[in-house]
Amino acid sequence: MTHAEDIIGQADTAPFFKVANAGEIGLDLPAIRHGDAVRCWVNALAGFQKEALVGSTRSGNVWRLVSDEGGYLNGHDAAPCPLSFLSTGMVASYMNEILALAEQRGVTLRKLRLIQNNYYTMKGSMRKRTMTGGALPVELEVQCESDLDDAALQDLVAGAVHASPLNGLMRGKLPSLFTLTRNGEQIETGEAVALDAPVVGDPSGDAPVAEASDLTLIAREGMSPKKDVAKGTAGSATSLTDEQDRTLNPGVICTLREDGIKEIEQHLYSPHGSVFRFLSEEAEPAGGRGRAPDAVSYISAGIAFCFMTQFGRMASMEKLDLSHYSIVQDTHFSLGGASGGTGKPGSADPVETHVHLRTTESDDVARDMLDVSERTCFLHAFCRTDLKTKLKITRI
Repeated sequence: MTHAEDIIGQADTAPFFKVANAGEIGLDLPAIRHGDAVRCWVNALAGFQKEALVGSTRSGNVWRLVSDEGGYLNGHDAAPCPLSFLSTGMVASYMNEILALAEQRGVTLRKLRLIQNNYYTMKGSMRKRTMTGGALPVELEVQCESDLDDAALQDLVAGAVHASPLNGLMRGKLPSLFTLTRNGEQIETGEAVALDAPVVGDPSGDAPVAEASDLTLIAREGMSPKKDVAKGTAGSATSLTDEQDRTLNPGVICTLREDGIKEIEQHLYSPHGSVFRFLSEEAEPAGGRGRAPDAVSYISAGIAFCFMTQFGRMASMEKLDLSHYSIVQDTHFSLGGASGGTGKPGSADPVETHVHLRTTESDDVARDMLDVSERTCFLHAFCRTDLKTKLKITRI
């Protein structure tokens, strides 16, 4: 994978768009169990480049997204890394709930700006099968002007964080569930917890067609500023070494545009990478026009992209035959406690993923690929770890 083709950079089609022919692409969306259900189909392109179709059952919107890695994985940096999608969705969700709860309480928050840092760890040896991904508490700084006193402002922001649908994946421990298919035949999983449900295959309908839009949903804007991160990394191919003990730090800054769309600037501090600007908007009936991907679609895409990276990373490091791989992933969220009017903390079900591998390796090696990929996936670690968001409020 050292010199893989830059399929994203060379493509004639736009990398990110709302799908105009959602009913013809063959991505059947799951039934809603709680408030929304999101299905992601993610397909490996070349190297660490991946494409996704992400559909929300609640809105009916389907988005085409792509992801790449930077030099730390010998990538082309042609699209955001997987972790940036979850960070973007998380901060967008927090913004949704803060705004909704403020409106419910008759509060005006001026000059509102959210600054969020996520932290992940990778420790151990791939060869010895001790390598494990981890997730650390999230840091969220809320900057605003407000007439509320400190205690009331703290109560509002804390309530909004708990109201986020993402709260369901962060609080408590939710081990993910899987089916495993090798060369078109389902096989038993190993250590990965089996999903008791029929296998969902790759969509087999028409190619996605872009809906006309004058918005640039995601754009690269140069390199991230340098930041000292304990156990941070910056060098080429640093994420491909056998023995690792490193910390990853994507950061995001979220503001609200005059047209109601959230603008999120993502920085990759460790491993040092690019700045990407994302747009996000909720769709009706959540109060928006759905001109850009909603929060849970970005969150779901991030988890799926990150998991897919681990398959490519393991195959590259272990020199395994993996001619093609894809997944179909379902996530189930409650509505936001404030934005959805439930008045309850956000909740979620365990992530459900159908893994499809094409390989000449044995069933046991296929199971090992799944087990290692689940263990080393930062965002599956995020789901199975009880995490808190550390709040800081700054008056400006």
